[in-house]
This record gives sequence, structure tokens and C-alpha cells, in this order.
Amino acid sequence: MKDYNLDLAIRKVKDFPKPGILFYDITSIFTNPDAFKWIIDKTEELYKDQKIDMLLAVESRGFIFASTLAYKLNIPFVLARKAGKLPGKTIKESYNLEYGQATLEVHTEDIKAGSNVLIIDDLIATGGTLKACANLIENLGAKVAGFFGVIGLPFLNYEKVLDGYKVTTLINYHSE
Repeated sequence: MKDYNLDLAIRKVKDFPKPGILFYDITSIFTNPDAFKWIIDKTEELYKDQKIDMLLAVESRGFIFASTLAYKLNIPFVLARKAGKLPGKTIKESYNLEYGQATLEVHTEDIKAGSNVLIIDDLIATGGTLKACANLIENLGAKVAGFFGVIGLPFLNYEKVLDGYKVTTLINYHSE
């Protein structure tokens, strides 16, 4: 597979959502078929030979990447949603945000004990959301096969929060 300059496809928005923040907007990838195809093909290449039984993706942009990868790998895809959005029996995990707290849920019947689960999100920043997903998976008796994000922001120290897990990103930005 030939290389692709993913940086050119990612919109950078200064002072969003507040002054001093440089926001890496992944939505520009969805309007760029070459970039989107490259991401899906590259992700399939990374995981096609690994023992992954299912994917779990974080609402909402993570769903887009996980659904296409689940299709390519012919494996199930589980939704991690904001509290109150899933109709069945769920398990919840709360985590801290910069300005408060959030809660994610998954259907308990969707995660099979003993399965290897790859967790997918569009961007890995502080790692709090992904760690909450790992806790959900492990509380249901499954194993975290690793974390995948299109973009990584290692300057926000997600490695500390996700210590002990394999983290894979396609592009990293090392400063705000």
C-alpha cells in the first residue's frame, strides 16, 4: 500500500472550542474519498492478521471507522454510547472530562466473555474515554486487544492513562 499524507486531509481549526486550542477536525476526511479509503485500507492491513473477535467504537465518529473495518474483517461491531441512548440491559462507566464527567454504556449481551476486543475512536487525546471503554469490556470478562485512533495527541499524555495497552494511531500531532 502506498503512503498517504493524512495531515493534508485533516482540517485544523484555531481557537476551537475555546481560545488557545487547535482543534484537529477529522470530519474533513469524510469529504475526501481518497483519505477515507486510505484510512480504511490501512486499518484493515494493520488488523487483518490479528486475533480480534469484535470491535467496540466510541460515539459517534468512531462508529464510522469501526463499521467499515468490521465489514472488511467480517466481525461484530459494538456501540459505546452516551448514557441513556441504548434500550437494552447495559453496563455503565463514568469518566472525567475537562469540564465535568461523562458516562458511556454498552449492551451487556453484546460483549462475549473471553473475546478480544479492539477499541476504536477517531482521535485519542487524554485517553479517559478509551480507558472507560476498557473498563466496560474487562468488567464483562473480555480482553482489550488494543486501541486504535486515526489521530493521536501524545502531548496530552494518553500513554499514562492507557499504560499496559497497545495504542495505534495513523498520525500524531505533538503540540497544540
